[in-house]
Amino acid sequence: MRVVAAQLPPQDDSDDKLYTTSNAVIMLDGASAFVPVPVAAATYADQLGRHIRATLIARPDADLAHALADAIEATAGELSLSPGESPSSTVAIARARQHTADLLVLGDTDIVTPHETVRDDRLAQLPLAPHQKYRDRLAAGEGYDDEHRRLLRELQAEQAQHRNHDGGYWIAEASPEAARHAITASHPVYETPWLILATDGAYKTMAHLELNDWPSVARGTEQQLTAILGRCREWEQHQDPQGRDLPRAKRHDDKCLAAIQLA
Repeated sequence: MRVVAAQLPPQDDSDDKLYTTSNAVIMLDGASAFVPVPVAAATYADQLGRHIRATLIARPDADLAHALADAIEATAGELSLSPGESPSSTVAIARARQHTADLLVLGDTDIVTPHETVRDDRLAQLPLAPHQKYRDRLAAGEGYDDEHRRLLRELQAEQAQHRNHDGGYWIAEASPEAARHAITASHPVYETPWLILATDGAYKTMAHLELNDWPSVARGTEQQLTAILGRCREWEQHQDPQGRDLPRAKRHDDKCLAAIQLA
């Protein structure tokens, strides 16, 4: 398995985290907190990712959902976190075994394959008024003002009411139960020459700029992947600084992109 990855900003300065084993890639995106949480999202995502990696090193064939559940439980215990009052993170895991590529997604970090995009859009499907309102304001040219920030705080408060509940959405936080609701898939390795993992800060702007030719991205070098992310950030900064063309919560979201060659 060959892995090529790029991050913007670098991992130590990012809420996006990337960890690898000899046969797995683990990508996390700590959720930006617009309301107070006891631990920074980057700290939570880092701890969670390290626990998942340790499990998959010790038990390379472990059930991915069970590995995630154990990691959530361990991280919540070490950081003294309580459900509903804690930071959260997306999780995407891609693992290559002898015959299958095993995939798991929880939250809006995507795994792209030649066959499908494994995506968890349950949060995006919730009809939360502040979400549409802030997007409409950005599209109208209102920009990232105090009202925008107020709407984000209101949105996160509403999201918390639906977090890790049936009929809502599921995310890595302080309840191991969330892992049981992850989106999973498996594909034969011989039919899956490549995989791509991408956080939403990367794939949304890439899609908007039509930089998401995934077969080409899958063959990219580290320099080429870094250039793609840099082009996205430059466009956000200079072409759409107020989020009018591509309404988004922040002018710049952290970006992480990993291309895996299995064949």
